[in-house]
Amino acid sequence: MAYDYQDCAWAKGMKIGKVSHMLPVACLAGLALAVSPVMASGVLTVTRPVILREARVVMNLDHAAFEGDNPTGLNFLDQIMRDFRAAGTRSRVIAIAHGELGYLLLDDVRYNQVRRTSRGNPYKNIILNLQQQGVKFEECAVTARANGWVNGDFLPGVAIVTSANLRILQLVGEDYVQIQP
Repeated sequence: MAYDYQDCAWAKGMKIGKVSHMLPVACLAGLALAVSPVMASGVLTVTRPVILREARVVMNLDHAAFEGDNPTGLNFLDQIMRDFRAAGTRSRVIAIAHGELGYLLLDDVRYNQVRRTSRGNPYKNIILNLQQQGVKFEECAVTARANGWVNGDFLPGVAIVTSANLRILQLVGEDYVQIQP
């Protein structure tokens, strides 16, 4: 089998016409040698850039996973939204709180009662900022009922869904990808 490698960066300037099947390996090896000093110098080079035209994400906020003082899921949402904005990705993002992290979407008054504090919901501004970026927040009715919470206990814009698990199943069936930090 013969290939024409006139455009191979490693082979530029060499008089190569039709050559054997081994040249692809030599050409790739030459390119790898050309790249490896950059990698060895301590500079990070993205070797597989990911650009999405469209994304549908459901963030499953069901357990206490934290990075510093913030829930990992909120940090992930913030990073994802920045990445989508930078790449021009059209997105639909829904975050569903339930289980042990169900309190995340409570307003200041109810948050203070539930968490036995007087500082208010420390995640409120992050959540409101994410809402302004298009993230939809939903609370599980099963979690809310188990804790005696009502609609008025939640931050503005929070939707109450029948069941977090059923909602996640519904969204996955609609081609959403579930992320569970």
